[in-house]
Amino acid sequence: MIENVNWICHDCFKITGEKTIYTDPYNIKHTDKADLIFISHTHFDHFSPEDIRKISSKDTTFVVTHDCAFKLTGNVKVAMPGDKFTVSGIEVEAVPAYNTNKNFHPKDNNWLGFVFKVNGIRIYMAGDTDHIPEMSSLTNIDIALLPVSGTYVMTADEAAAAALIIKPKIAIPMHYGTIVGTKEDAKRFAAVLDGKIKVHIPNAV
Repeated sequence: MIENVNWICHDCFKITGEKTIYTDPYNIKHTDKADLIFISHTHFDHFSPEDIRKISSKDTTFVVTHDCAFKLTGNVKVAMPGDKFTVSGIEVEAVPAYNTNKNFHPKDNNWLGFVFKVNGIRIYMAGDTDHIPEMSSLTNIDIALLPVSGTYVMTADEAAAAALIIKPKIAIPMHYGTIVGTKEDAKRFAAVLDGKIKVHIPNAV
């Protein structure tokens, strides 16, 4: 299930299957092309035009927040929290991502996480978020990509509490090791969930 979910760094994953999908491209070291790119919000470590150029072509489709759209050209799908649609043959749900006890990612910005289905696997990429009530509405999640660094997003313990609500088959920590947070946050996340939810701590590729 996880062999096609490759962590690049931070919130950037490359997911392969019937399509090649990237989330929040950042610090890309290679130049293969994406069929579909998800961008959760406009912060530089999630919306990086330089990195987007490395992996996009005229055929790439972007699913983005409203404030990213005008900075891109080509096949751009603007999403708002609650939207459900199919793009490039991939089923997508746009879900809220925001802070509850800090103000780096205000709810009013309508920034996003995404649930999408690849090879029959439902993946939740949480974006930059705290443990929010809307997570209790997520169902049938196979893989949850959850931020664990604290400071701008959930701490490892808060992310573990969120995972227990979401109940994915596999949880993968993210948002550490580049801007803020360390692998110790990922290890703490895994320790709290030990015996409850399977956690995969990826190596960057």
